[in-house]
Amino acid sequence: MALPEFKKLMEEVKREVREIPSDTLRQMKSSGEDFSLIDVREPNETQQGIIPGATVIPRGILEMNVDNVTADKDRKIVLYCAGGTRSALAAQSLQHLGYRNVFSLAGGYGAWKQSESR
Repeated sequence: MALPEFKKLMEEVKREVREIPSDTLRQMKSSGEDFSLIDVREPNETQQGIIPGATVIPRGILEMNVDNVTADKDRKIVLYCAGGTRSALAAQSLQHLGYRNVFSLAGGYGAWKQSESR
């Protein structure tokens, strides 16, 4: 069970970052929109599969390696994890590094997979 402090932290993070639902991500991909998609899960988690077109950069090394994907602070970046918590924290972190167009996938990979069956 999450500590009350963590719940408070996540409430603050969710106020600071922009989240998009999986349907919006699907629309972005199908329309050919230009953006970077980053999977922040750990390697053992990505064995379950990744969203097509994603670059895997685990959360623990994202800040050191995001420039391998883009150094353009205005580029649209969508981050995802398993359920949306780590990607929200990662989005906040990239915003603190000066990235201005960062989004977290609400519900993460789980929501993406669930939306496939609709």
